Amino acid sequence: MTENKKKNLVVLTGAGISKESGIPTFRGSDGLWCGYNVEDVATGRAMRRNTKQVLEFFNDRRAELKTVEPNDAHKYLAKLEELFNVYILTQNIDNLHERAGSTHIVHLHGELTKASSMKDPDYVKEIGYDPINVGDLCPRGGQLRPFIVLFDEAVPLMSKAAAIASQADIFVVVGTSLVVYPAAGLVQYAPQHAPVYVVDPKANSLPKLRDGMTMIAKPATTGMKELYEILSAKK
Repeated sequence: MTENKKKNLVVLTGAGISKESGIPTFRGSDGLWCGYNVEDVATGRAMRRNTKQVLEFFNDRRAELKTVEPNDAHKYLAKLEELFNVYILTQNIDNLHERAGSTHIVHLHGELTKASSMKDPDYVKEIGYDPINVGDLCPRGGQLRPFIVLFDEAVPLMSKAAAIASQADIFVVVGTSLVVYPAAGLVQYAPQHAPVYVVDPKANSLPKLRDGMTMIAKPATTGMKELYEILSAKK
């Protein structure tokens, strides 16, 4: 992590921060994602069983991503880099944090604008907003797939994220229900001295994973504006 006199601000973000940009949350109350059963389009089993359908689903998500913009919540997090060493641990597969100007981002669940290989897991390629089609292969001949951690797959960056969380002076949660593990458990890696702020419309009903959590029960954009003012006043 960066060595300077600024405090470390570690932020765990989820689908709620991108919802106000027009990106649907990953799993709605009906168990569907963009009208699909999650088991049909977002598992490793589905990728192997019906590669074409899964590729087309994520091609559509990638095309939608091109049409949306970062919202004020993303921008406030980027602006906080003027005051803190900001490290974002995001469950989101979009690139809105990058486009808003944040510079230290760990994508726990992968990145929609990259492809990997069904044969060579170490192969990763930038594809931007281009589609992936059946027959698109990596150099070793494996079918390309979205660089996404699907529901029945391990989260390889959890150890890195936990190490970052353990060095937080301030820990912030924005737009996540704190029920999706292992990511939700990152709150518990924050040191006991680090204050924890939670920004979510349902913040007051979310699990209290540790003592001293400050709940800001507002949508990401207005909640981050409030939190920015709180944190700025403490400098």
